[in-house]
Amino acid sequence: MKLDKSSMDVIFDEARTHKYFEKTEISDDLLTQIYDELKMAPTWANCQSGRFVFVKSEDAKNRLLPHVGETNQRKIEEASATVIIAYDSKFYEFMPRLYPHGDYYTMFSKDETFAERAGLLSGSLQGAYLIIAARALGLDCGPMGGFDNAGVDKEFFPDGRFKSIFLCNLGIGDKSKLHPRDDRFKFAEACKIL
Repeated sequence: MKLDKSSMDVIFDEARTHKYFEKTEISDDLLTQIYDELKMAPTWANCQSGRFVFVKSEDAKNRLLPHVGETNQRKIEEASATVIIAYDSKFYEFMPRLYPHGDYYTMFSKDETFAERAGLLSGSLQGAYLIIAARALGLDCGPMGGFDNAGVDKEFFPDGRFKSIFLCNLGIGDKSKLHPRDDRFKFAEACKIL
Protein backbone atom coordinates (compact mmCIF):
# COMPACT_ATOMS: atom_id res chain seq x y z
CA MET A 1 0.00 0.00 0.00
CA LYS A 2 1.30 3.42 -0.93
CA LEU A 3 0.66 6.43 1.31
CA ASP A 4 -1.09 9.38 -0.27
CA LYS A 5 0.48 12.84 -0.57
CA SER A 6 -1.24 14.20 2.55
CA SER A 7 0.19 11.35 4.64
CA MET A 8 3.67 11.98 3.24
CA ASP A 9 3.26 15.66 4.07
CA VAL A 10 2.52 14.81 7.72
CA ILE A 11 5.62 12.70 8.25
CA PHE A 12 8.10 14.25 5.78
CA ASP A 13 7.27 16.94 3.23
CA GLU A 14 5.51 19.48 5.45
CA ALA A 15 6.85 18.33 8.83
CA ARG A 16 9.32 20.64 10.52
CA THR A 17 11.79 20.54 13.39
CA HIS A 18 10.19 22.60 16.14
CA LYS A 19 12.06 24.74 18.68
CA TYR A 20 8.97 26.34 20.24
CA PHE A 21 6.00 24.45 21.65
CA GLU A 22 2.53 25.28 22.87
CA LYS A 23 1.77 24.28 26.46
CA THR A 24 -0.09 21.00 26.05
CA GLU A 25 -0.19 17.62 27.74
CA ILE A 26 0.68 14.31 26.11
CA SER A 27 -1.04 11.28 27.57
CA ASP A 28 0.91 8.23 28.65
CA ASP A 29 -1.32 6.26 26.28
CA LEU A 30 -0.08 8.31 23.32
CA LEU A 31 3.55 7.78 24.34
CA THR A 32 2.85 4.06 24.58
CA GLN A 33 1.28 4.14 21.12
CA ILE A 34 4.38 5.87 19.70
CA TYR A 35 6.56 3.09 21.08
CA ASP A 36 4.18 0.38 19.89
CA GLU A 37 4.53 1.73 16.35
CA LEU A 38 8.29 2.31 16.31
CA LYS A 39 9.12 -1.12 17.72
CA MET A 40 7.74 -2.76 14.57
CA ALA A 41 10.32 -1.14 12.28
CA PRO A 42 13.56 -2.96 11.35
CA THR A 43 16.77 -3.02 13.38
CA TRP A 44 19.99 -5.01 12.96
CA ALA A 45 18.92 -8.66 13.35
CA ASN A 46 15.88 -7.39 15.29
CA CYS A 47 18.16 -6.45 18.17
CA GLN A 48 15.86 -3.59 19.25
CA SER A 49 18.66 -1.90 21.19
CA GLY A 50 16.79 1.40 21.55
CA ARG A 51 15.73 2.50 25.01
CA PHE A 52 13.50 5.52 25.63
CA VAL A 53 12.96 7.70 28.67
CA PHE A 54 9.96 10.01 28.28
CA VAL A 55 10.71 13.02 30.48
CA LYS A 56 7.34 14.65 31.25
CA SER A 57 7.19 15.70 34.89
CA GLU A 58 8.67 18.93 36.22
CA ASP A 59 10.89 16.90 38.53
CA ALA A 60 12.26 14.80 35.68
CA LYS A 61 12.81 17.89 33.51
CA ASN A 62 14.72 19.50 36.38
CA ARG A 63 17.00 16.46 36.43
CA LEU A 64 17.62 16.78 32.69
CA LEU A 65 18.05 20.56 32.37
CA PRO A 66 21.52 20.84 34.01
CA HIS A 67 22.91 18.51 31.34
CA VAL A 68 21.72 20.41 28.25
CA GLY A 69 23.10 23.50 26.58
CA GLU A 70 21.60 26.82 27.57
CA THR A 71 19.79 27.32 24.25
CA ASN A 72 18.12 23.92 24.58
CA GLN A 73 16.83 24.40 28.14
CA ARG A 74 13.86 26.53 27.10
CA LYS A 75 12.88 23.96 24.47
CA ILE A 76 12.73 21.23 27.11
CA GLU A 77 10.77 23.44 29.50
CA GLU A 78 8.18 24.21 26.80
CA ALA A 79 7.86 20.75 25.25
CA SER A 80 5.17 18.40 26.50
CA ALA A 81 7.80 15.68 26.81
CA THR A 82 11.45 15.19 25.99
CA VAL A 83 12.58 11.73 25.01
CA ILE A 84 16.05 10.53 25.86
CA ILE A 85 16.88 8.13 23.05
CA ALA A 86 19.51 5.67 24.19
CA TYR A 87 20.77 2.21 23.37
CA ASP A 88 21.36 -0.82 25.54
CA SER A 89 25.06 -1.72 25.36
CA LYS A 90 24.20 -5.31 26.37
CA PHE A 91 21.29 -5.66 23.92
CA TYR A 92 22.69 -8.99 22.74
CA GLU A 93 21.59 -10.67 25.98
CA PHE A 94 18.09 -10.63 24.47
CA MET A 95 19.10 -12.03 21.07
CA PRO A 96 17.97 -15.61 21.81
CA ARG A 97 14.46 -14.18 22.32
CA LEU A 98 14.44 -11.50 19.63
CA TYR A 99 16.28 -13.35 16.84
CA PRO A 100 16.42 -17.08 17.56
CA HIS A 101 17.52 -17.95 14.03
CA GLY A 102 21.22 -18.12 14.87
CA ASP A 103 23.71 -17.61 17.67
CA TYR A 104 23.75 -13.83 17.58
CA TYR A 105 24.38 -13.67 21.32
CA THR A 106 27.83 -15.19 20.84
CA MET A 107 28.58 -13.13 17.75
CA PHE A 108 27.90 -9.82 19.53
CA SER A 109 29.14 -10.72 23.01
CA LYS A 110 32.59 -11.74 21.71
CA ASP A 111 33.22 -8.48 19.86
CA GLU A 112 32.56 -5.32 21.89
CA THR A 113 33.28 -2.96 18.97
CA PHE A 114 30.92 -4.85 16.68
CA ALA A 115 28.22 -4.90 19.36
CA GLU A 116 28.61 -1.18 20.02
CA ARG A 117 28.25 -0.43 16.32
CA ALA A 118 25.12 -2.56 16.01
CA GLY A 119 23.60 -1.18 19.22
CA LEU A 120 24.25 2.46 18.31
CA LEU A 121 23.03 2.02 14.74
CA SER A 122 19.84 0.24 15.74
CA GLY A 123 19.12 2.64 18.62
CA SER A 124 19.59 5.58 16.23
CA LEU A 125 17.25 3.99 13.71
CA GLN A 126 14.65 3.51 16.43
CA GLY A 127 15.03 7.17 17.40
CA ALA A 128 14.27 8.12 13.79
CA TYR A 129 11.28 5.78 13.80
CA LEU A 130 10.09 7.52 16.97
CA ILE A 131 10.02 10.83 15.09
CA ILE A 132 8.06 9.30 12.22
CA ALA A 133 5.59 7.61 14.59
CA ALA A 134 5.10 10.78 16.66
CA ARG A 135 4.44 12.83 13.53
CA ALA A 136 2.05 10.21 12.17
CA LEU A 137 0.14 10.36 15.48
CA GLY A 138 -0.26 14.14 15.37
CA LEU A 139 2.72 15.46 17.33
CA ASP A 140 5.53 17.79 16.34
CA CYS A 141 9.14 16.92 17.09
CA GLY A 142 12.32 18.74 17.93
CA PRO A 143 15.28 16.35 17.83
CA MET A 144 18.49 17.78 19.21
CA GLY A 145 22.03 17.23 20.36
CA GLY A 146 23.62 19.95 22.46
CA PHE A 147 23.73 18.02 25.72
CA ASP A 148 26.26 16.30 27.94
CA ASN A 149 25.85 12.60 27.17
CA ALA A 150 27.96 11.55 30.14
CA GLY A 151 25.94 13.74 32.50
CA VAL A 152 22.61 12.47 31.16
CA ASP A 153 23.81 8.88 31.36
CA LYS A 154 24.99 9.31 34.94
CA GLU A 155 21.69 10.91 35.96
CA PHE A 156 19.26 8.61 34.14
CA PHE A 157 21.29 5.42 33.54
CA PRO A 158 23.59 5.19 36.59
CA ASP A 159 24.47 1.51 36.07
CA GLY A 160 26.21 2.47 32.80
CA ARG A 161 24.40 -0.07 30.65
CA PHE A 162 22.35 2.40 28.55
CA LYS A 163 24.05 5.13 26.51
CA SER A 164 22.23 8.26 25.35
CA ILE A 165 22.28 9.09 21.64
CA PHE A 166 20.08 12.17 21.20
CA LEU A 167 17.09 13.98 22.69
CA CYS A 168 13.75 14.68 21.03
CA ASN A 169 11.16 17.16 22.22
CA LEU A 170 7.52 16.24 21.59
CA GLY A 171 4.39 18.36 21.62
CA ILE A 172 2.37 20.73 19.51
CA GLY A 173 4.80 23.07 17.80
CA ASP A 174 4.23 26.81 17.63
CA LYS A 175 4.08 27.18 13.85
CA SER A 176 4.12 30.98 14.08
CA LYS A 177 7.78 30.81 15.17
CA LEU A 178 9.07 28.65 12.32
CA HIS A 179 11.63 30.22 10.00
CA PRO A 180 11.56 29.43 6.29
CA ARG A 181 12.57 25.87 5.52
CA ASP A 182 16.31 25.37 5.02
CA ASP A 183 17.70 24.02 1.78
CA ARG A 184 18.11 20.31 1.04
CA PHE A 185 20.49 18.56 -1.33
CA LYS A 186 19.03 17.51 -4.64
CA PHE A 187 19.09 13.83 -5.60
CA ALA A 188 22.09 14.24 -7.91
CA GLU A 189 24.10 15.94 -5.16
CA ALA A 190 23.59 13.20 -2.56
CA CYS A 191 22.82 10.02 -4.49
CA LYS A 192 24.11 7.69 -7.18
CA ILE A 193 22.36 4.91 -9.01
CA LEU A 194 24.84 2.24 -10.12
